[in-house]
Amino acid sequence: MIDHILPVKTHLRTLRLTCDPVNPPIPAQLLRTGLAGQIREFIVEGISSGRWAPGERIVERRIAAELGVSQGPVREALRQLEAQRLIESLPNRGARVRDFTERDLAEIFPVRAGLERTAAELAVPRLSDECLGALEEHNRKLAEAAGGEDLREQMRLSIAFHREIVEAAGNRLLVSVWESLGIELWTTLSLRLHDTEMYSKPSEHAELIEAFRRRDPEAPRLLHDHVMNYAP
Repeated sequence: MIDHILPVKTHLRTLRLTCDPVNPPIPAQLLRTGLAGQIREFIVEGISSGRWAPGERIVERRIAAELGVSQGPVREALRQLEAQRLIESLPNRGARVRDFTERDLAEIFPVRAGLERTAAELAVPRLSDECLGALEEHNRKLAEAAGGEDLREQMRLSIAFHREIVEAAGNRLLVSVWESLGIELWTTLSLRLHDTEMYSKPSEHAELIEAFRRRDPEAPRLLHDHVMNYAP
């Protein structure tokens, strides 16, 4: 993730310098916002992997030093994570990872399931063979990984499958809201807390792909119910 952030930062600097002189330069705030999003992903990955446990402090200056960035975009990333209810800021104590509860999980998955149902309703009439092929490839890799000990890789592949459907809806706002839920982190927490088995997911995904292929009007409901299987 660190290697991913720094080249993008360099690219943004280059873009700012090489813009057509007739056009105004890219505002610095936009550059910081893009970088903040990548730092947010870095922190989410750290929480998902257990680097930062619930209740543990996330030190702004340490992250800035580790990634070689200023504290401004780190601060913005932490504000975004607080809005997503993934961290909390306490007076005189800084930012800490929230203590996640069963109620948090019970609230997040119906929202996610509703968004994905809407995505499927929008996507089904317009799904291309290319998109169906991408879904099959994601699921093929998940089937290969299923049953192994790398649960994180299985989860990553499963989320990639769902992201493909959401993006196929062609609605940028829907994608943005879906991403803002912190899908990876909440799915990880659900798997850890409830020992959700991943080996059955490829078969469920295969059923969804076939429903999409035949433009089944029940496909959105099937996807909704599939997502709710992750819920407590």
